Amino acid sequence: MKNAQTHTKLADFGRELLYKTSLAEGLPLVSKYAKEIIGADRCSMFIYNPDKNEFWTTLADGVDRIVISADKGIVGETLRTKKPILENAVHSNPYFMGDLDKITGYTTKNVITAPIFDYKKEVGGVLELLNKEGGFQESDLKYMKFFAQYVGEFIELINLHETK
Repeated sequence: MKNAQTHTKLADFGRELLYKTSLAEGLPLVSKYAKEIIGADRCSMFIYNPDKNEFWTTLADGVDRIVISADKGIVGETLRTKKPILENAVHSNPYFMGDLDKITGYTTKNVITAPIFDYKKEVGGVLELLNKEGGFQESDLKYMKFFAQYVGEFIELINLHETK
């Protein structure tokens, strides 16, 4: 039954996203559904700026904007490897940036990331979820990849729409 409910929510998400015409409208929707389906507390979307070799958040629950060097943190490792990362013991991960917790006042316990690819198959950003009760599971990776793919395609569509 849970599987059927998840598929229904994913279909609802896809239909709702079709009617969004800007990043400001669409990205919060991605966050809402990703957190609900996977069961995370927070969601962030980091956009990669290759000219400055840094990430900045287009969306970060509870924080205005985060800017970090692209060679730092778990999101930086996601960019480097071009692969999702699932980490349920963040404080033992050498890439974890505990300083961000101090700055934001939020305690990160576990994290899951997925690269957001552009049409050239280059990493244009990273989708990140934080703090799932009981920890993230391997099965959560397929949903992260799904949402990251949708974000990449949505950004491409918005860019096409804006350049017309």
